[in-house]
Parts: sequence; C-alpha cells; structure tokens
Amino acid sequence: MFYVVLLAMVAGFLALRLYSVLGKRSGHEQPLPKPAEERVGATALPRTVDVTPEVREPVMRPFDSGTEPGLRALVAAEPQFDVNRFIEGAKSAYRMILEAYWRGDVEALRGLVAPDVLAAFQEAIEARQAAGHVLDNRLISVERASIASASVGGGEARVTVRFDADIAAVTRDGEGQVVAGSTSDAVETHDVWTFVRQVKTADPNWILADTDEA
Repeated sequence: MFYVVLLAMVAGFLALRLYSVLGKRSGHEQPLPKPAEERVGATALPRTVDVTPEVREPVMRPFDSGTEPGLRALVAAEPQFDVNRFIEGAKSAYRMILEAYWRGDVEALRGLVAPDVLAAFQEAIEARQAAGHVLDNRLISVERASIASASVGGGEARVTVRFDADIAAVTRDGEGQVVAGSTSDAVETHDVWTFVRQVKTADPNWILADTDEA
C-alpha cells in the first residue's frame, strides 16, 4: 500500500508539472492548423494585366456632312457612283490638270476641262510665255481631298471637291533664274474644283467646270 500511495503521489506531481508547462500559452506558439472543412481560403482572383488600349486612327470621311442629300440624289441617278473611287479619280485629275497647265500643254488640258476653263488656262499660259517665264512647279502631296457639295439637275451631276495640297512653286525666267517662289519650300494650297458629268451617258469621265481657292 505504501508503494501504491507513493506512485500515486509521483503521478500527481508529474501531472502538475506537465500542466504548468503545456497548459499555458507563451504567445510564441504556432497556431494549430484548422480542419479542412474550416479552412475556407480566399478565392484567388485572376490577375489583371495592364493592356494598353489599341489606338485607332479616326476614320475621316471623304465628304462633308452637309453633302449627304446631294450624294444620295447622285447615287439615285447613277447607282454605280462610288465616293471613294470618285475621290481617287479627282486626285488624279487634279495632278494631271495642274501639271499640264504648268507645262503650258493646252492640248492635254482640252479633254480634261470645260471650254471656259480651258480658255482661262490658255490665256494665263500665253501671258506667261509672253513674259518669258517658265513654271517649275511640283505637286508634293495631296494631304486631303473631300467632297464639299454634290447635286444633280437638268441631267447633269456636279460635285465640288476641296483639295488641300503641298506644292513647290517656282517661276523661272528665260535664263533659268528664279523669279518667284522657292526650290526648297512647299506652299500649302487649298483649291475648290467643281467637276461635272452628264448622267446616264456611256462616257464615265468627269471634266473640270470651275476652279476657286478655299
């Protein structure tokens, strides 16, 4: 019995020592892991990637907003009329007419312009030749060509186009010396030309009927 009581006392002493060590938290213990059903982790959010938005050039329409009724009337009279194709043709005509005028080529102008425009061009060419001057001009670029107005009446279609262009304009005398202009600087020009064509005819060509400055 003495040994039993002694062993019981020793066991109680050891229990008190274990409680003093393990039964108190020092503040430095690692937290116990929670059961799987209690571990509700935060839902992983997809990472956002900084994407620079694509910069798109604004689409520039080849006609002014006020021309739409006239263009509709033109398309009604000539269903094959195409604005973009017309603009490209107008730019080509702009270059051809200017270059023919600068060269003094009246015959080349004859099939491209109306009779009264041809007469005005021819008069200016003859005055230039009488002064002994030669134009050494170059069309550097057509920055923009847009339809400013359009109409149909009396069987005739009329389309007015504004041209914004850079032109190197030089006038030389009979000896080749520069009289006016610059050989290195281009001049911004703004022309308003009106082209006409008879509707419902087999001839698809437009001719220049009027010229003005913007």
